Amino acid sequence: MASRNQPCPCGLGQPYDECCGRFHAGREAAPTAELLMRSRFSAFAVGDTAYLQRTWHPTTRPRQLRLDPTTEWTRLDILGRSGGGLFDAEGTVEFRAHYTEHGQPDVLHENSRFVRDNGHWVYVGSIPTER
Repeated sequence: MASRNQPCPCGLGQPYDECCGRFHAGREAAPTAELLMRSRFSAFAVGDTAYLQRTWHPTTRPRQLRLDPTTEWTRLDILGRSGGGLFDAEGTVEFRAHYTEHGQPDVLHENSRFVRDNGHWVYVGSIPTER
């Protein structure tokens, strides 16, 4: 788990506790699809599988989620977004998530789809993109 004063993995430059940590702890819900995407990236980075499960749409959520301990999530680049605002019902966020696995750098490029479920943003799944 990230230290409360270290920079948040999502890349916004705020301390973890004031940024994605507040969402992970359940003190607040992410108000936009982009902030949910950033908080989910941070959850991968800090190993918070419970948060990932909570913010995954029930129709697409895996029963179990195990993160590979050899994967280190290192940087998130937001490439674009559509919808996903305070008054929207759905949205997408295109991103590149940089990571290393077994010491080898790699990048995950995804366009993620989000919807509101009971008033909260949740991740539905990926829309295929070219790498």
